[in-house]
Amino acid sequence: MRRAFLQWPRTAGELTADGVRILAVVSVLAGAIWWTPTDAGILAFALPATLLPRFLSVRPGFDIAYGITILVAAWSNVLDLYTSIAWWDLAVHFVATGVVAAMLCVLLSRWGVVVWQPETRSMRRVPLIVVPVLALAISALWEMVEWFGYTFISDDIFVAYADTIGDMVVGGLGGVVAGVVTAFVPLGVRARVAVDDR
Repeated sequence: MRRAFLQWPRTAGELTADGVRILAVVSVLAGAIWWTPTDAGILAFALPATLLPRFLSVRPGFDIAYGITILVAAWSNVLDLYTSIAWWDLAVHFVATGVVAAMLCVLLSRWGVVVWQPETRSMRRVPLIVVPVLALAISALWEMVEWFGYTFISDDIFVAYADTIGDMVVGGLGGVVAGVVTAFVPLGVRARVAVDDR
C-alpha cells in the first residue's frame, strides 16, 4: 500500500483525486484562519480520511467521489448546513456513510479481514452483507463522536435523540445501497498497480 500511495498520478482522474486531497489541506488552513479552532479541528479530522484511497489505490472515480463526500460532510458542519437545511443532515449521512463503508470494505479485503475478490462473480454477496454492517458501525461511531464533541468540546454541535436515531437509520440505508453498488461496480485497484504492491 505504501508504494501505491507514493505513485505519481498519470491520468486526469488521478490528478483530480489528488486535487481533492490538496483541497482538504487548504480547507484545514482556511478553517484555522477564517473560522474557529473547533471548525479547523473538524476539517483536520477529515484530512486523513481523504488519504485512504491513495493508499488503497482505488479507481479514480471512486477516489474522487469519496474525497468530495468527506469534504462536503466536514464543511457542512463548519457552515451549519446540518441545522439550516432541514433535509441536509439525512442526505449527508446517507451518502457519506455508504461511501465510507464501501471504502472500508475494500480496506478490510486488502488486509485479509474480509474474504472478498471483487472480480469473482460468486463473491458479489460479500459486500451486500459487509458494507451495510460497516455502515451501521460507522453510524454509531459518528454519533459517539458528535456526542463527545458536544459534551467535551463545544455545545455548538447539534445532538438530539431523534436526530441520532434518524442519522443511524439513514446511514444504514446508505450502506445497503453502497453494498449493492460495491457488489456490481468495480471500485478497487487501478490496473497498473501490481498485486504485490497492495
